[in-house]
This record gives sequence, C-alpha cells and structure tokens, in this order.
Amino acid sequence: MTGIFTEDALFKKSPQEITALLYEACLTNLEEAIDDINSKDLIIANKKLQKANDILNRLGAGLNYEAGIIADQLDALYNYMADKVVEANYKKDPRLIEEVIKSLEPIALAWNEALKKKPSQGPGGLRNKAMAYEKSVLIEDK
Repeated sequence: MTGIFTEDALFKKSPQEITALLYEACLTNLEEAIDDINSKDLIIANKKLQKANDILNRLGAGLNYEAGIIADQLDALYNYMADKVVEANYKKDPRLIEEVIKSLEPIALAWNEALKKKPSQGPGGLRNKAMAYEKSVLIEDK
C-alpha cells in the first residue's frame, strides 16, 4: 500500500479514505494469494495472507466503539475473517480465502458508496438548525 502512495500523500488522506485503501489492499492480497496458491508459489501466498491478516487486525483496531452495535458486529466479523485467513494460510485452501473475499467485498463496496455521498448536513448545519428551532420556540412563547 505504501508503495502506491508516498507517506505525505497518505497523511493527506482522511481516515475514511485510508479505510477504503485498507479494504482494497486486503482484497488485492487475498485475490493474489489465491493465484499464488494455484501456481504453487506458497511462500509468496503466505506473505500475502499475512498482509491480509494484518490489515484485518488494523481495521478492527480502528473501530469506533462509540458507534454502537455495528462496531461490535464489525469487530466480530473482522476476527472471523482473520481466523479464516490464518486457517487458509495453514491449509493453503483457496476456498477459505474466497469465503473471506465474499464477506469483505460487500463491506468494502458499502464503504466506498458511503464515501461518495457527501453528508447534506455537517455537525454545524445541524447545530444551526437546532438553534433556529430554539429561537422560534422562544419567540412563540412570548
């Protein structure tokens, strides 16, 4: 991943953009590991599966648990996928890797779709609306 971007370029990315890059890098490593296993490049496959596992761990570590149950569910899913990657690496089983890809792709797609949509109201906009409402309530009470 850092081979694609300079360190400076990564620092300019938002946390949400970095998460999207992590999803992409994880999927790329998983897909390439399948190809490596099929072509009997097991040492290279091992390295790519280790990278994918590291990325899943980073994704889990970056969760905001104040977000509620979705964070807990993502944590459980990341842990499940990481366990499957370890098992796939041990057994060199492409089917287990494909299972992880099928679990991760919808999350990555949803994340990228959410990134494309700009929130219509930032925190300041909601605060201003609330203040306008409070002002109108105060005026009506007089």
